[in-house]
Amino acid sequence: MRTPDLQARATALDTADELAKLRDRFTLPEGVVYLDGNSLGALPAAVAQTTADVVQRQWGELLIRSWDESNWWTAPERIGDKLAPLIGAAPGQVVVGDSTSVNLFKALVGAARLAEPGRTQMLVDAATFPTDGYIAASAARMTGLEVVPVDPSAAAQAIGEDTAVVLLNHVDYRSGRLHDLPALTAAARAAGAVTVWDLCHSAGALPVGLDAHAVDLAVGCTYKYLNGGPGAPAYLYIADRHQAAFDSPLPGWNGHADPFAMTPDFTPADGARRGRVGTPDILSMLALEAALDVWDGVSVEAVRAKSLALTDFFLECVAAYVPQGRVESVTPAEHAHRGSQVSLRTENAREVMGELIARGVIGDFRAPDVLRFGFTPLYVGFADAERAARTLGHIFG
Repeated sequence: MRTPDLQARATALDTADELAKLRDRFTLPEGVVYLDGNSLGALPAAVAQTTADVVQRQWGELLIRSWDESNWWTAPERIGDKLAPLIGAAPGQVVVGDSTSVNLFKALVGAARLAEPGRTQMLVDAATFPTDGYIAASAARMTGLEVVPVDPSAAAQAIGEDTAVVLLNHVDYRSGRLHDLPALTAAARAAGAVTVWDLCHSAGALPVGLDAHAVDLAVGCTYKYLNGGPGAPAYLYIADRHQAAFDSPLPGWNGHADPFAMTPDFTPADGARRGRVGTPDILSMLALEAALDVWDGVSVEAVRAKSLALTDFFLECVAAYVPQGRVESVTPAEHAHRGSQVSLRTENAREVMGELIARGVIGDFRAPDVLRFGFTPLYVGFADAERAARTLGHIFG
């Protein structure tokens, strides 16, 4: 297909795109195609003003009074409720704070303590992000479980009467493969195991349906598709039915039923609030709250539809522009198995990505040979996808 045909199609698709107007809610550099939102989301335009107010007025003028007068104290659960619809959760089940790693540790140990006595295994996604594996190994040592690596495609068959906890990623960070959360959660539930899902690469990109699919526990970051900013606080989902029995391994004073009583014994707060630990990071917390405003009036289903259309079009453009045999997609072609990214395997991938970035197309590299492109439908358009593929073709041409 000739270049003008793809460029014309990209223009037509962007003109017809109802989500294209959302790009104005972000601050993006001119002339750059940003396809690394699966590592760090773009800056929502409202965040700078909110952050300035938090620093100058709430902190600078009100000082300690802001814990009450600016509602700092309730931020973790308030922002959790704001985020909850994006992952298919009802209010009162999500608390925001700490990092994904810390929340994963809470979730895994908490899951082991929820599991039936006598079970011995913690099944862990064999291709998981390394930190998840490190945390799982530590949590297993603490709770007397054995870590059993498993390919998510075979996890349903691997779950058995010895399985206490199942930790899986909704979307594989390297390949972009979307795993079957409903079916795998159902298989774990049927076997009596407790599920923990890592949503880092799915929340904000596609429907999750935690409540609808009876997920037990879930964690995720907010700085990727949720655009919360570098190091933005993560979140912990505790299904309502488990909250009374959830025993956090990090019982901090912020998760106490009466934090200011300063009692020597810990009494957990009701609900998901028991997942709080220490004093929340207010600056990044309130930046995240402002960032979530970009979702006002936006349907996650519409975002998913555009994500699939974008990645389809990008793959088509790659096939047209890049000489045959130079790249291989490791991201599934089937929509049911694809997240919101495209990963291409090629020789000298690090150098190729460096050249792409030098030419204004920002993706990222994953060792040893993967070019990774994240598509955030709130601000990425079809012309962006076409330019990225055309630039890749020029590098190989």
